[in-house]
Amino acid sequence: MPAQKTSSPPDYMRLLPDEHARTAARLEFLARRFMEGGMSGRHRSPQKGFSTEFAAHRLYVPGDDLRALDWRVYGRTDRYCIKEFTEETNLRATILLDASASMRYTGTKATSLDGQCLSKFDCARHLAAMLTYLLIRQQDAVGLATFDKSLRCYLPPRSHGAQMRRILSQMSETKPEGESALAPVLHEIAERIPKRGLVILISDLFDDLDAIIQALHHFHFNRNELLVLHVMADEELNLPFSRFCEFRDMEGVAEPLAVNPTALRAQYMEQVELFIDTLNRECGRMQADYVPVNTRDDVSDTLAGYIMRRHRGKK
Repeated sequence: MPAQKTSSPPDYMRLLPDEHARTAARLEFLARRFMEGGMSGRHRSPQKGFSTEFAAHRLYVPGDDLRALDWRVYGRTDRYCIKEFTEETNLRATILLDASASMRYTGTKATSLDGQCLSKFDCARHLAAMLTYLLIRQQDAVGLATFDKSLRCYLPPRSHGAQMRRILSQMSETKPEGESALAPVLHEIAERIPKRGLVILISDLFDDLDAIIQALHHFHFNRNELLVLHVMADEELNLPFSRFCEFRDMEGVAEPLAVNPTALRAQYMEQVELFIDTLNRECGRMQADYVPVNTRDDVSDTLAGYIMRRHRGKK
């Protein structure tokens, strides 16, 4: 009798390896601010007796709630369809993933997975995958926006299992390229999110700091809860190089610059610390969580550590 072939997992599942899924399954994310949604859940809502708004039909898949079947559609088409609603859960999260060329950088001290060092973009995608799995597992809705200097893709928040596949597949197909222009894109996305919810920005934030802060205030003004995951390589944080080097702009905007890193290290470190301190302080004023992410560290440890501190009321 011939051996039965086992199908290999799709490529996009590489973004959520088993060890990351196990870590995410042990975590729980609770919103701090009031959330609006259409299902009773674990997050506080500012309304009572509110209803959901019909959005579209989709084909039934095993595991869907049978109570959501539209029998009228079945009577007309002989097909089982599920009614989807604009608001499916009390928490609507949107993950904003920076896919500009600077996110391609892979440091020599970056953490590795399956023998491969992770770039900033790899770390960002793994964090986004864990958060997607965590939130959908607790029946919250998750959406995705990818961008460089313009918005590339926008998936509105949904809470069913197919949404996780869509998000992971979209991130798997996305390549980091193009220039950065964070502030205009963030303002555009802020206008697309109609209800108060959770906004998760994952980026190296390589752009004008004042403009970024103003864009973050846009989300805060719209009563969104904000989480900023600031992804940087260890080399970008500490400039450990000792030999004369040529530094190149990965986005191709500036000309290559040959410098002596030893002579610039003190001034460079001062500017990096000022940038991070300012961003952390301004996030605090907006009651937003600022989480530094070093590509040297394991992303599952970084996320688990943040959520545990969050539960204890610390940032």
